[in-house]
Amino acid sequence: MDTLKKLFPYSFKAKDGIGALIVNIIIYLVCGAIAGFVIGLLAGIPVIGLVVGLVCGLIDLYVVVGIVVSILDYLKIIK
Repeated sequence: MDTLKKLFPYSFKAKDGIGALIVNIIIYLVCGAIAGFVIGLLAGIPVIGLVVGLVCGLIDLYVVVGIVVSILDYLKIIK
C-alpha cells in the first residue's frame, strides 16, 4: 500500500466527495492528453520515434492505473 501511495500520490486525495473525485479524474485525463500531444509532436523524429512510443505507452498506463486507484480509494475498497 505504501508503494501505491508513493507511485500515485494524487490518487489518494479524493476523499472529500464526488466532486473531488471528478476533478481528480479530469486532472489525470488532461495530463495524459498534454503528454500525448507532446509525444505526438516528437514521434515524427525517426531516431527517437521508438523510444517516444514506449514512453507514450507507459504514460497511458500510468493515467489509467491512477484513475482506477483513485476510484478504488474513493469507494474505500483499498485502504
